[in-house]
Amino acid sequence: MNFTAIIDIHTHHQDVAPDAITSFNPWEFAAKPGCLHSVGVHPWDIARATMSDYEKLYELACRADVALIGECGIDKLRGGELSLQVEVVKKHVVLSETLHKPLLLHCVRASNELCALKKSMRPLQPWIIHGFRGNAAVARQLIEAGFFISYGEHFNPESLKVVPLERLLAETDCSAVPIAGICANIASCLGHDTACVMHSISSNISHIIQGNL
Repeated sequence: MNFTAIIDIHTHHQDVAPDAITSFNPWEFAAKPGCLHSVGVHPWDIARATMSDYEKLYELACRADVALIGECGIDKLRGGELSLQVEVVKKHVVLSETLHKPLLLHCVRASNELCALKKSMRPLQPWIIHGFRGNAAVARQLIEAGFFISYGEHFNPESLKVVPLERLLAETDCSAVPIAGICANIASCLGHDTACVMHSISSNISHIIQGNL
């Protein structure tokens, strides 16, 4: 697998080229030949996840074509009981650290909780906030705590401007806008050349996946 060709850190589209990492819940996993994947229990789905689903998660996470653990995370608007969400994230952290694979996180109004969890668990693997739409203050908080931040179709321009290029990622998630278009929007906001931004993002993904940070 050519890691330097990957630009899209997170998508739910299953008809994508090998330049994207496709995310699945364990019960819907469908590997695409020649592509990389992530697998995790989304906070919206915690209530339906069974012990066998978590066993399946552990099994799938060991696959060579699974590059990231997640998405998992904390969602204060739709994720259910907070304490349960935190415990599920901890399960993913242990898996991430055991398998030496980065963690992909869904975060809705939970930056304080995730920063505190990162501080207490002291992970060695990179943690990535996907689909970030927060403001500049929250972006600074996450950067100072050591997170990578991924932006999609919709984002706060002021928050994007405080993220160093070496911590910046991009994604399509569920958007119909192709990753090249999203990168062009990011580049325009930053006043950079699109090709330069895409190169930086691809390089960041390559280093994250290969553990060369």
